[in-house]
Amino acid sequence: MSQAASVWLVLVLAFAAANLPFLSQRVLGVVALADGKNLAVRLAELVALYFIVGGIGLALEKHAGQIAPQGWEFYAVTGALFLTFAFPGFVWRYLFRHGRH
Repeated sequence: MSQAASVWLVLVLAFAAANLPFLSQRVLGVVALADGKNLAVRLAELVALYFIVGGIGLALEKHAGQIAPQGWEFYAVTGALFLTFAFPGFVWRYLFRHGRH
């Protein structure tokens, strides 16, 4: 896989993973909770998915060659990007009316 393709793959995976907690009633898209998901569960799921997508990105980088060392700035920027990617799902879940009055 080329370097550009792996970058696009990670970006598409990050966008899908960032919206998954808000679009699905199941934890990680698999496990259904008896009481449903509240905001705290959705945020915990968002953090877990951030690390899962980060691990996939790390594996792709290792496959392409040497892994570049990352400082705290990298994690701050990627965390902010992941939260930005999650915005459409958050708006759909909590701000859109869905036919209720």
